[in-house]
Amino acid sequence: MTQKKPKIVFFGTPEFAVASLDRLVCEGADIAAVVTMPDKPAGRGHKMLHSAVKTYALDHGLPLLQPVKLKDEEFVEALRRIGADLFIVIAFRMLPEVVWTMPPLGTFNLHASLLPRYRGAAPINRAVMNGDTETGVTTFFLKHEIDTGDVISQEKISIGPDENAGSVHDRLMALGAELTADTVARIMAGDLRPMPQDEMMEGCEPCAAPKIFKETCRVDWNASAAELHNFVRGLAPYPAAWTELVAGDAPEDTPPLTTLKLIKARPAKDARALAPGEVDIIADSRLLIGTGSDLEALEILELQPSGKRTMTAEAFLRGFRRPEGSLRVR
Repeated sequence: MTQKKPKIVFFGTPEFAVASLDRLVCEGADIAAVVTMPDKPAGRGHKMLHSAVKTYALDHGLPLLQPVKLKDEEFVEALRRIGADLFIVIAFRMLPEVVWTMPPLGTFNLHASLLPRYRGAAPINRAVMNGDTETGVTTFFLKHEIDTGDVISQEKISIGPDENAGSVHDRLMALGAELTADTVARIMAGDLRPMPQDEMMEGCEPCAAPKIFKETCRVDWNASAAELHNFVRGLAPYPAAWTELVAGDAPEDTPPLTTLKLIKARPAKDARALAPGEVDIIADSRLLIGTGSDLEALEILELQPSGKRTMTAEAFLRGFRRPEGSLRVR
């Protein structure tokens, strides 16, 4: 006898969620509706921008809901009429209890960390920024407090010493699609032993992964070279660590020569002694910046100056009109 397919409502917004939705569709899942964020104006022309999940839903003829308020009675009633067996949430807003308690098989979330570590909006960035050597994906049933529900399943990957958040994101996106499909199969088979996160604390200290803002990305040159290396790769390629380049003797309120987004960097043990933020240009091809580490600078390998494309440090130095005197960053 063929197992009945559950009727699913899928909640998601960015590209990270699309991989899992696509995997479910390719496996013939019954996607009764897709819920995503309302369109947002973007760019100078304020053209309305679709989420990646909406674009996928439209391309595949999936029923679509875009509520402004998740507690809106009209939206809640629309979900009730669907009569779904299971809700799946990936990279979406926090659902109200009236929504996540609705389906008889529950509501599960795919999260891009090894819970209980990195609860919050930016788990991938924070893991790389903190120099972690492994991360993963977790499926768990929703409960009141964000990212605290009972864990269904987890899968791990290692993080390379020079790997950036973009690369980790793409690998977790693919792994997450596999785990999402497997979790649905396990729920339908009744093969579940959800684990309360309180019982998973040993060797896995819970920590927050708060949302990344512009000021979060500003470089503090008093940190060590190793910390700054992790900081840069943890924010690359987007939203990117940034700093301002100024003349060495410029007052703090002086407008910068340019703002630099730092895309790729590495500790440089061959540097001369530099004060934190002091710039050293070697043979017009290497860009080194002093850090809080003695005799260890941060060498910038790729960057993006204001209003320009990403380029190598050497290409930037070839086109940069250097003022007389020293340079520093702040």
